Amino acid sequence: MATWFAQRRLRQQVCDLRPQMYRMAYAWCHDAALADDLVQEAMMKALTRLKSLQDENALKSWVFRIMTNCYRDWGRRQKDTVDVDNMELACEDCPEQQTERNRRVADVHQAMARLSSDHRQVVSLVDLEGFAYAEVSEVLDVPIGTVMSRLSRARAQLKKQLLEQQQAPQDAAATESAAEPAEEGPQLRVVRSQNG
Repeated sequence: MATWFAQRRLRQQVCDLRPQMYRMAYAWCHDAALADDLVQEAMMKALTRLKSLQDENALKSWVFRIMTNCYRDWGRRQKDTVDVDNMELACEDCPEQQTERNRRVADVHQAMARLSSDHRQVVSLVDLEGFAYAEVSEVLDVPIGTVMSRLSRARAQLKKQLLEQQQAPQDAAATESAAEPAEEGPQLRVVRSQNG
């Protein structure tokens, strides 16, 4: 009887992880429908294999490990990438603030999309979801030193890409203003008559 209640409680805990799993899957793949599919597949596997869970305290890491494997499986089957430029962002604030926020979000999405899959996974787990390095090590099945080095490299790449993206519009504006001729006084035009 106690195991039935324990299984029910664990099933509920897995279901409660769904929003966090969706955010993570979306951060990895940048596609709402695909993220939903990955979460559904991971939850289905987790719920059907719940009896194989060794340590109830490791439920969260175990479920995210399953989702990581689902994402890897999808990646092996896919060759195409998702164009983050076509993503639409919801408008909530005033237009000026929202436009700036959308630009920043798009820049971050573009920078994240340029990272390797390994770096994107580590950044999203640590920086977006707040996982500890040890948990990320368990989820991704890599040594903790690998997690730390991937995170360091990924953050450095993100910083570099975001600074380059920020600099590009300024460079374009400077080039544009240099190409415009300076205003001069009125120009005279000589007209010769054919009679003279």
